[in-house]
Amino acid sequence: MKVLVVGTGAREHAICDALKDDVDLYAYMSKNNPGISKISTYKIGDEGETEKVAEFAKENNIDLAVIGPEAPLGKGIVNELENVGIPCVGPTQESARIETDKSFMRKLFEDYNIKGSLTYRVFDNYDDISKFLDEFDKDVVVKPVGLTGGKGVKIVGDHLKDNQDAKLYAKEVLETEMGGFAKVILEEKVVGEEFTIQAFCDGTHLIAMPAAQDHPHAFENDQGLITGGMGSYTNKGGLLPFLPQESYDEAVEIMKDTLKAIAKETTPYKGILYGQFMLSKDGPRLIEYNARFGDPECMNVLPLLKTPMKDICQSIVDGTLNEAEFNDLASVCKYIVPDGYPDTPHAGETIEIDEEAIENLGAKVFYAAVNQDSDGIHLSGSRALGIVAQGETISEAEEIAEAACQLIQGNVYHRRDIGTSTLIQKRIDHMTTILNQ
Repeated sequence: MKVLVVGTGAREHAICDALKDDVDLYAYMSKNNPGISKISTYKIGDEGETEKVAEFAKENNIDLAVIGPEAPLGKGIVNELENVGIPCVGPTQESARIETDKSFMRKLFEDYNIKGSLTYRVFDNYDDISKFLDEFDKDVVVKPVGLTGGKGVKIVGDHLKDNQDAKLYAKEVLETEMGGFAKVILEEKVVGEEFTIQAFCDGTHLIAMPAAQDHPHAFENDQGLITGGMGSYTNKGGLLPFLPQESYDEAVEIMKDTLKAIAKETTPYKGILYGQFMLSKDGPRLIEYNARFGDPECMNVLPLLKTPMKDICQSIVDGTLNEAEFNDLASVCKYIVPDGYPDTPHAGETIEIDEEAIENLGAKVFYAAVNQDSDGIHLSGSRALGIVAQGETISEAEEIAEAACQLIQGNVYHRRDIGTSTLIQKRIDHMTTILNQ
């Protein structure tokens, strides 16, 4: 069976790693990812040029394609591949609007009475924004409507001083058409602990994966700018230390209701649905959806997968999804990034990775925004590689991951606190305080 994975980063490396032993693996990527290139037949090219990707797939008699990143989904890569007879693990352009158009997502919750939504408004002019914020008595979150690579959201009390400050940022989003739309969404700020659930979907059936918690802030103790994610963890049992089974189940039901609504509104959703939730005193609230695996959360769950990834992919495209079993272990992922990230002077520099020693520790390396050249592995301005380890406890996995991070040489940085007992206890205490208010 020939399987094509589209995408360049650590998420796609993790997908390829999960498939490599059972399929004839092909890849289409914008840079030479050293992890993907050594296990696949690959082509370097623009993943957004959907016709060229389809041409490559057709030339190589690909049986099935797995789409990693969101941008090609938004450009209709699944539609293009299906037009030449290649089924995909990934939603059509119409269904991918669950991520690419946040106003579509919120309206879907309204129209189909799906639980867990937030108070929100969509604006296309500054006067209405100013009037709304002068009258709204809660802190807000400002979001571009379209895709911004996880870096466009700003929150009052975190990145913005107050709702007056939010006005200025909302105006900037409008004027620059950030995310590709001259629109902006203002949402109520919900206080709680964030968690994510990723699910396999075949258009009708949904199988949820272990819950994970991402760490989007650049620096330790949750300081600094919001990034694409500095690392994440999962726990044995599929829950998180602050997340009860009841809340996990409630979030999964929200995702199932969403799947039904998408099928009625657009096309049946086949692929990965990623739900980012906030566990509040009122239960789980949906912050946003992604139309693909999360990065880094993908790296936590796929190495735990017991059911062959090939079989899951086939059942997704066939509409016969009924099983996805995971090993019952905890996992911790820590991202290695250029020093100073997200504003770094070290793009283009080489780094050294002792991959054999890392694997001997029991950890795995997933390469992200780096480029393999004749003189070595070069940093870009973005995240470089994910280090992932498993264990019977989060602490055990964290210790292995942290030891593995010491085996990368260069001008790099990582958050040492991800997965530590101190930070996890902070999450538990925070949730306890919120529930007792």
